[in-house]
Amino acid sequence: MKTLTRSIFTLILASTVTLTQAAGLDSISTGDASSGVKEALAKGADYAVSSLGKQNGFLGNSKVKIPLPDGLKKAEKAMRTFGMGKQADELVDTMNHAAENAVAEAKPILMDSIKKMSVNDAKGILTGGDDSVTNYFKRTSTEALTQKFMPIVQGATKKVQLGEQYNKFAEAGAKFGLVKKEQVNLEQYVTQKALDGVYLMMAKEEAAIRKDPVGQGSALLKKVFGALGN
Repeated sequence: MKTLTRSIFTLILASTVTLTQAAGLDSISTGDASSGVKEALAKGADYAVSSLGKQNGFLGNSKVKIPLPDGLKKAEKAMRTFGMGKQADELVDTMNHAAENAVAEAKPILMDSIKKMSVNDAKGILTGGDDSVTNYFKRTSTEALTQKFMPIVQGATKKVQLGEQYNKFAEAGAKFGLVKKEQVNLEQYVTQKALDGVYLMMAKEEAAIRKDPVGQGSALLKKVFGALGN
């Protein structure tokens, strides 16, 4: 009986929060709502690109630093044993700097996604949960970012002969299930990790906006995201 009562109370509380948010949003014009969401999207994009698209943006950040793929970690140990640690370090440096260079080119694509945002998109972002800004970019930008990032990453890893050796090793390992499919090609692996880093930084900025819209220094963000009652 206590469990049932607790469940009913939780449902009532959740409904009350939803109604409160709806009432707050009803007081905001469609234009303000759309503009507020666009500003949040722009802040997320700016934060991700400025944080990662610079020297050591990936390499100096433990949360996004790109490690050697799982399939190469066993080989890394042997390489270091035989005095080839420099080559392993060079590959890690190259992967991370390639990601940094790629992310530096991301902003026009992200801005284009913001321009194309519809009113329904804005509504979904406002009421869709704590990571809806990030998910919007994932849905609208991943394909274009991948196409933009890949040539940059390929150009950087081509300079490191070990990258070609890894690709051959990984292709063979994948046939026996020793290497994950997404790690078979080094360029694809780095490109995906670069995307993961961008979305992680966006999520961090989105969380800050939702948690403290007043502290963002923007009257519009305060008005729109403050109406959610978070």
